[in-house]
Amino acid sequence: MEISPYYQKSIECLHCKKQFKTTKVRSKFVKVESYASDFQPNYQNKEINPLLYNIFVCEHCGVSFTEEFSKYFAPGVKDELQEKIANKWVPRSYGNERSIEEGINAYKLGIFCGIIKKEKFINIAGLALRTAWLYRLQQKHADERRFIEIARNRYEDSYSYGDFSGTQMSETRVVYLIAELSRRIGDVEYATRYFSKVIEKQSTSLEPKIVEMAKDRWQEIRDSKEKEAQY
Repeated sequence: MEISPYYQKSIECLHCKKQFKTTKVRSKFVKVESYASDFQPNYQNKEINPLLYNIFVCEHCGVSFTEEFSKYFAPGVKDELQEKIANKWVPRSYGNERSIEEGINAYKLGIFCGIIKKEKFINIAGLALRTAWLYRLQQKHADERRFIEIARNRYEDSYSYGDFSGTQMSETRVVYLIAELSRRIGDVEYATRYFSKVIEKQSTSLEPKIVEMAKDRWQEIRDSKEKEAQY
């Protein structure tokens, strides 16, 4: 019997504590061919995109979260989630295979809940960046740009406050992403400044590949400026 790339997993909602089903992709079906300069994975099988399933959407109350979300609720947060999400939620399931549009909606719910729940900036940034990637697949450039800017700003907050510490995101990667996302939205001054920060740390960095990527991007910006100066 042929094994499906998808399987269902039971999740307990962080908010209402009810059980619901979510779909995940079996890891053996996930093969990455390449990565874009902002780390967007290009999957070998274009029909299967695990990015669509990162967000768990509770079908009962609508509160949406990822495995990275804290189980802690600051005072008043549960009431706010109830008022802004659960009370307005029309019960529906995101538990089956998702279209790109459904994936985007799930990420937006996750971002909204993450902001209410005061999740780390690094987590909100990652969700916004993945939303931008999905818009990129749809070639919706204005929406992609909007979420790239949100991601850039949250990565900058994370860098300023240091809340990436203790996560899988290194300082080198955070600073590189601030630079690369700035470059993508045309904020060349910001991009140059943060690429330079990555390059300055090259002697102590444990991620030489990212340092090389920063050098390449920095050189591209410099070459572009020189061309502009000639005209």
